[in-house]
Amino acid sequence: MTELPFTRVDPEAILPERAHPDDAGLDLRSAVDVEVGPGERAMVPTGIALAIPDGYAGLVLPRSGLASAHGLTMANAPGLIDAGYRGEVICAVVNLDRNEPVKIARGDRIAQLVLVAVPNIDPVWVDQLPSSTRGEGGFGSTGTS
Repeated sequence: MTELPFTRVDPEAILPERAHPDDAGLDLRSAVDVEVGPGERAMVPTGIALAIPDGYAGLVLPRSGLASAHGLTMANAPGLIDAGYRGEVICAVVNLDRNEPVKIARGDRIAQLVLVAVPNIDPVWVDQLPSSTRGEGGFGSTGTS
């Protein structure tokens, strides 16, 4: 198991953890009480910072229960945390419910953090791209059902 170092920005911040041992995401918690009105966005601090290892990136993803039950999701889903960033993790949430506000209490699980490997690539211009089976087929190119 690889250690992932965190530090507290808020002295009472809770270390992110998995709800189940085989979960991909670490639960991120709110460091504040906030109400997000219908259609509104909010920047919700987590009270933590971390050091993502070189060759990885952190993706901040919505929690499926909040999204399905309350319409709370990430405004920039997924949020991207680069390996070199050392500031506080802040979640840009949006309430997609048209009628009801979403109340977030300090300590509530609001998002999840997933680390993914990022290959070291070198962008280059070429005269022609290699061919593929799909070619230039875009949205809907494989059918609608």
